[in-house]
Amino acid sequence: MIMENKEKAMLIEKSIQKKFHKELFSRFAKAVRDYGLVREGDKIAVCISGGKDSMLMAKLFQELQKHRKVSFGLEFLVMDPGYLEENRKRIEDNAANMGIPVTIFETDIFEAVYGIEKSPCYLCARMRRGHLYHQAGKLGCNKIALGHHYDDVIETILMGMLYGGQIQTMMPKLHSTNFPGMELIRPMYYIREEDIMRWRDYHGLGFLQCACRFTESCAAQGNSPIHPQPAASGKGSGEGCAPQRKDQETASKRLETKRLIAELKKTNPFVEANIFRSVENVNLSTVVAYKEHGRKHHFLDKYDEQPAK
Repeated sequence: MIMENKEKAMLIEKSIQKKFHKELFSRFAKAVRDYGLVREGDKIAVCISGGKDSMLMAKLFQELQKHRKVSFGLEFLVMDPGYLEENRKRIEDNAANMGIPVTIFETDIFEAVYGIEKSPCYLCARMRRGHLYHQAGKLGCNKIALGHHYDDVIETILMGMLYGGQIQTMMPKLHSTNFPGMELIRPMYYIREEDIMRWRDYHGLGFLQCACRFTESCAAQGNSPIHPQPAASGKGSGEGCAPQRKDQETASKRLETKRLIAELKKTNPFVEANIFRSVENVNLSTVVAYKEHGRKHHFLDKYDEQPAK
């Protein structure tokens, strides 16, 4: 069994080095380089949810470490928020097959949000993040890595504009406000979801999608719920398979945004890249107002100080 796992891991690593090198590893390394995500002496907690994105991220970090342009340490961190036994076993089996030495710690997050009626998914996500920071700190890490990819980024930008009335993005790295000295990084920033799925299907791998109690319950009933991304999963009211209204709306808006981008791409093949670049090319002299460090700045504040053109 150990030999079989080792062979599978070698095949997966070879595909990253060869077949999917350009789409996966090259883009991973480029994001690390462009945004300064990995520094000499870093110890990074690679946060694994059990889904395709975070499992691939772990393999890409292993590959990056082989190149050793800088010396850094890794901890492959899996939080069990209250998974069913079969879901936890799937994570453990996938990690063994892929050669990822995971550290698993347990929490009672699913239990804590089970009876919450207002935005349980949001609360679940916040609690998960806090536990990951805390555990990473205990292991001596100064960064946590999450597996958000390019498609997550552009969908978030467009959702903010269409539904939030704001221009903002999912940043490639952030300093933690509640855990001093800790940073969040997103090294999958340039990787397309379709390429992750191609890599997954090439190896016939089966990962968790969303293993909260809500979706487990729905799966048992043979239903297919609309639900947010795994990182924001939680428990609905428990009645049937309808999640709480706000969480359902968030899920349906993301799906709607994903479909809108796909539709726009049919007539404009550059639409995705343009959405991505829009938050890199903000011209503050052409916006009515913007916020910086919580303070709002309006163009009228200094309008009369500017010379006429």
